[in-house]
Amino acid sequence: MARNGDTEGGEGALPRAPSSARVRARPDPLLVVCRCFSVITSLTAILCIAVNVLSAVRSFKNGYDVFDGIFRCYAVVIAFFVVLAETEWSFIIKFWKVFEYWAGRGMLQIFVAVMTRAFPNYSESQQDLVLLQNIASYMLIACGLVYVISGLLCIGFLKRSRQNKEITREQAVQDLEVS
Repeated sequence: MARNGDTEGGEGALPRAPSSARVRARPDPLLVVCRCFSVITSLTAILCIAVNVLSAVRSFKNGYDVFDGIFRCYAVVIAFFVVLAETEWSFIIKFWKVFEYWAGRGMLQIFVAVMTRAFPNYSESQQDLVLLQNIASYMLIACGLVYVISGLLCIGFLKRSRQNKEITREQAVQDLEVS
Protein backbone atom coordinates (compact mmCIF):
# COMPACT_ATOMS: atom_id res chain seq x y z
CA MET A 1 0.00 0.00 0.00
CA ALA A 2 1.44 3.40 -1.00
CA ARG A 3 1.91 6.10 1.56
CA ASN A 4 2.64 9.79 1.01
CA GLY A 5 3.90 9.49 -2.52
CA ASP A 6 5.77 6.16 -2.12
CA THR A 7 5.45 3.74 -4.98
CA GLU A 8 4.09 0.27 -4.40
CA GLY A 9 7.24 -1.74 -4.88
CA GLY A 10 9.74 0.93 -3.69
CA GLU A 11 11.54 1.05 -0.43
CA GLY A 12 10.69 4.71 0.11
CA ALA A 13 14.33 5.74 0.30
CA LEU A 14 15.25 9.27 -0.59
CA PRO A 15 17.29 9.70 -3.75
CA ARG A 16 20.97 10.18 -3.01
CA ALA A 17 23.07 12.95 -4.42
CA PRO A 18 25.98 11.89 -6.60
CA SER A 19 29.20 11.42 -4.67
CA SER A 20 30.89 14.19 -6.66
CA ALA A 21 28.37 16.78 -5.46
CA ARG A 22 29.60 18.63 -2.43
CA VAL A 23 27.10 19.21 0.33
CA ARG A 24 27.70 22.66 1.75
CA ALA A 25 26.56 23.27 5.29
CA ARG A 26 25.08 26.64 6.08
CA PRO A 27 27.24 28.80 8.30
CA ASP A 28 26.32 29.03 11.94
CA PRO A 29 24.16 32.15 12.47
CA LEU A 30 25.81 32.93 15.83
CA LEU A 31 29.26 32.89 14.23
CA VAL A 32 28.06 35.15 11.41
CA VAL A 33 26.61 37.64 13.88
CA CYS A 34 29.81 37.53 15.97
CA ARG A 35 31.96 38.16 12.89
CA CYS A 36 29.79 41.09 11.81
CA PHE A 37 29.89 42.57 15.30
CA SER A 38 33.65 42.10 15.40
CA VAL A 39 34.00 44.05 12.14
CA ILE A 40 31.79 46.84 13.49
CA THR A 41 33.84 46.99 16.70
CA SER A 42 37.11 47.06 14.74
CA LEU A 43 35.88 49.89 12.53
CA THR A 44 34.71 51.83 15.56
CA ALA A 45 38.09 51.36 17.26
CA ILE A 46 39.82 52.53 14.06
CA LEU A 47 37.59 55.61 14.13
CA CYS A 48 38.72 56.19 17.73
CA ILE A 49 42.33 55.87 16.60
CA ALA A 50 41.79 58.43 13.84
CA VAL A 51 40.02 60.89 16.15
CA ASN A 52 42.69 60.58 18.82
CA VAL A 53 45.51 61.01 16.28
CA LEU A 54 43.79 64.12 14.91
CA SER A 55 43.30 65.50 18.41
CA ALA A 56 46.92 64.74 19.37
CA VAL A 57 48.24 66.48 16.27
CA ARG A 58 46.13 69.56 17.03
CA SER A 59 47.28 69.54 20.65
CA PHE A 60 50.96 69.31 19.76
CA LYS A 61 50.64 71.80 16.91
CA ASN A 62 49.21 74.48 19.15
CA GLY A 63 51.77 73.65 21.83
CA TYR A 64 49.60 74.80 24.69
CA ASP A 65 48.22 71.39 25.71
CA VAL A 66 51.01 68.81 25.62
CA PHE A 67 49.31 66.71 28.32
CA ASP A 68 46.27 66.21 26.09
CA GLY A 69 48.53 65.18 23.21
CA ILE A 70 50.33 62.58 25.32
CA PHE A 71 47.00 61.33 26.66
CA ARG A 72 45.74 60.93 23.09
CA CYS A 73 48.87 58.98 22.12
CA TYR A 74 48.14 56.50 24.91
CA ALA A 75 44.54 56.26 23.71
CA VAL A 76 45.79 55.44 20.20
CA VAL A 77 48.02 52.65 21.47
CA ILE A 78 45.29 51.11 23.61
CA ALA A 79 42.73 51.42 20.79
CA PHE A 80 45.21 49.58 18.56
CA PHE A 81 45.08 46.72 21.08
CA VAL A 82 41.28 46.72 20.75
CA VAL A 83 41.63 46.27 16.98
CA LEU A 84 44.17 43.48 17.51
CA ALA A 85 41.84 41.76 19.97
CA GLU A 86 39.05 41.80 17.40
CA THR A 87 41.21 39.99 14.85
CA GLU A 88 41.47 37.09 17.31
CA TRP A 89 44.94 36.13 16.11
CA SER A 90 46.17 33.18 18.11
CA PHE A 91 49.51 34.95 18.61
CA ILE A 92 47.79 37.89 20.35
CA ILE A 93 45.37 35.74 22.35
CA LYS A 94 48.24 33.51 23.52
CA PHE A 95 50.11 36.39 25.15
CA TRP A 96 47.12 38.38 26.42
CA LYS A 97 44.61 35.89 27.81
CA VAL A 98 42.28 38.69 28.89
CA PHE A 99 41.37 39.22 25.21
CA GLU A 100 39.92 35.71 25.13
CA TYR A 101 37.20 36.75 27.57
CA TRP A 102 34.50 39.01 26.26
CA ALA A 103 34.01 40.89 29.51
CA GLY A 104 37.70 41.84 29.45
CA ARG A 105 37.45 43.01 25.85
CA GLY A 106 34.37 45.02 26.68
CA MET A 107 36.02 46.75 29.61
CA LEU A 108 39.03 47.61 27.43
CA GLN A 109 36.71 49.06 24.79
CA ILE A 110 34.86 51.13 27.36
CA PHE A 111 38.20 52.38 28.69
CA VAL A 112 39.29 53.48 25.20
CA ALA A 113 35.91 55.15 24.65
CA VAL A 114 36.24 57.09 27.91
CA MET A 115 39.77 58.13 26.94
CA THR A 116 38.48 59.29 23.56
CA ARG A 117 35.69 61.27 25.19
CA ALA A 118 37.93 62.84 27.87
CA PHE A 119 39.31 66.37 27.58
CA PRO A 120 37.20 67.57 24.66
CA ASN A 121 38.06 70.96 23.24
CA TYR A 122 34.89 73.00 23.12
CA SER A 123 36.27 75.84 21.08
CA GLU A 124 34.15 77.04 18.19
CA SER A 125 36.75 76.10 15.59
CA GLN A 126 36.94 72.43 16.64
CA GLN A 127 33.29 71.46 16.71
CA ASP A 128 33.88 68.87 13.99
CA LEU A 129 36.52 67.12 16.08
CA VAL A 130 34.29 67.16 19.16
CA LEU A 131 31.45 65.65 17.12
CA LEU A 132 33.74 62.88 15.84
CA GLN A 133 34.98 62.23 19.38
CA ASN A 134 31.41 61.90 20.61
CA ILE A 135 30.38 59.56 17.79
CA ALA A 136 33.45 57.35 18.16
CA SER A 137 33.32 57.18 21.93
CA TYR A 138 29.60 56.43 22.22
CA MET A 139 29.78 53.77 19.51
CA LEU A 140 32.71 52.09 21.26
CA ILE A 141 30.93 52.33 24.63
CA ALA A 142 27.93 50.58 23.07
CA CYS A 143 30.16 47.84 21.63
CA GLY A 144 31.92 47.48 24.98
CA LEU A 145 28.63 47.16 26.85
CA VAL A 146 27.46 44.48 24.43
CA TYR A 147 30.72 42.61 24.99
CA VAL A 148 30.49 42.88 28.79
CA ILE A 149 26.87 41.70 28.86
CA SER A 150 27.61 38.91 26.38
CA GLY A 151 30.62 37.91 28.44
CA LEU A 152 28.50 37.68 31.57
CA LEU A 153 26.05 35.50 29.63
CA CYS A 154 28.94 33.25 28.46
CA ILE A 155 28.29 33.93 24.77
CA GLY A 156 32.06 33.92 24.16
CA PHE A 157 32.29 30.34 25.44
CA LEU A 158 29.39 29.35 23.19
CA LYS A 159 31.07 31.02 20.22
CA ARG A 160 34.37 29.23 20.84
CA SER A 161 32.63 25.85 21.08
CA ARG A 162 30.76 26.47 17.83
CA GLN A 163 33.98 27.58 16.14
CA ASN A 164 35.66 24.36 17.24
CA LYS A 165 32.71 22.36 15.92
CA GLU A 166 32.89 24.22 12.58
CA ILE A 167 36.64 23.61 12.31
CA THR A 168 36.16 19.92 13.10
CA ARG A 169 33.41 19.67 10.48
CA GLU A 170 35.60 21.35 7.84
CA GLN A 171 38.49 19.03 8.65
CA ALA A 172 36.22 15.99 8.36
CA VAL A 173 34.97 17.15 4.96
CA GLN A 174 38.54 17.69 3.79
CA ASP A 175 39.57 14.25 5.04
CA LEU A 176 36.63 12.66 3.20
CA GLU A 177 37.49 14.49 0.00
CA VAL A 178 41.09 13.24 0.14
CA SER A 179 40.05 9.61 0.72
